Amino acid sequence: MLALLRIITLFVYFILINTLLLLFFLTRPFHHNSVALAGKWYASMAKIMGLKVIVQNREVIDPEQTYVCIANHQNSFDLMTVCKAAFDGVVTVGKKSLKWIPFFGQLYYLSGNIMIDRNNSGRARDTLKLTVKKILDGNFSVWFFPEGTRSNGQGLLPFKTGAFRIAEETDKPILMICASDTHKQIKWNRWDNGTVLIRFYEPERLDESKDIKQWTKYFHNQMKQRLIELNETADTYNHTVQPKSKRDV
Repeated sequence: MLALLRIITLFVYFILINTLLLLFFLTRPFHHNSVALAGKWYASMAKIMGLKVIVQNREVIDPEQTYVCIANHQNSFDLMTVCKAAFDGVVTVGKKSLKWIPFFGQLYYLSGNIMIDRNNSGRARDTLKLTVKKILDGNFSVWFFPEGTRSNGQGLLPFKTGAFRIAEETDKPILMICASDTHKQIKWNRWDNGTVLIRFYEPERLDESKDIKQWTKYFHNQMKQRLIELNETADTYNHTVQPKSKRDV
């Protein structure tokens, strides 16, 4: 019964959010802070699922700096968890096919996100050039899911090199964002689905000590280790009552 109630509530709420955001973004298309605003609204859906989402270490973000952001991509629940970590001036790189999703696709486009055609290598390269230009000319940070697809409980998948090539070309630091495991944690018929921790890590700039493939492997290893640590913290968090920290948002 709870699962059915949640499905109906989420469906209605999702349509409402997208309609309101779409109307708002029509008045200010491609605004610098649209993705951050949308992220906050989408993150509000977590309460319907009985989730508490805590973002940690946000203070590592320098508002005067732009970044190439990398984050792990688990499942569809990322829309209500990871989205909470979106910050002013960030846009994402997503599949071009997203534009065909009613409401959400048009909203994704109007909020200034970059759409890439992964089925056409030539167009994909052109999109990467556009991404570089957007970072350098528009003072935007760009958010990547370097796995390229949802892991769905398979652990951290291998990284594609696109994000790191862009970081090298723009000379922007990599900002790593990790979300604790939600695979099999979230039950539609359970009132309290616990806490999801999302954490920012100190930005790191690429140098000439490694080539792109080595940097890609380096950050994959870094994220894999950080996820192990973050999941251990989240497990503790979900089994004990933790005092709220000034660093928790």
